[in-house]
Amino acid sequence: MSEPIEISTDKIALGQFLKLANVIESGGMAKWFLHEFNVFVNGEQETRRGKKLQPGDVVEVEGIGSFEVTVE
Repeated sequence: MSEPIEISTDKIALGQFLKLANVIESGGMAKWFLHEFNVFVNGEQETRRGKKLQPGDVVEVEGIGSFEVTVE
């Protein structure tokens, strides 16, 4: 089961989403984090911190958990 993470816009960048989900401490860590850890968006590995996510997308971070993008 994925943990729902609410966003207040129609789209959000993957790096911002990881910060919002408390996976990383700052947006500046996103590039490094995506190259050091396996992150999957809707089942496909993703390394772009600018990848746009929208409600319904599922982000899985190996060893940390699974998060679903939802709207407030």
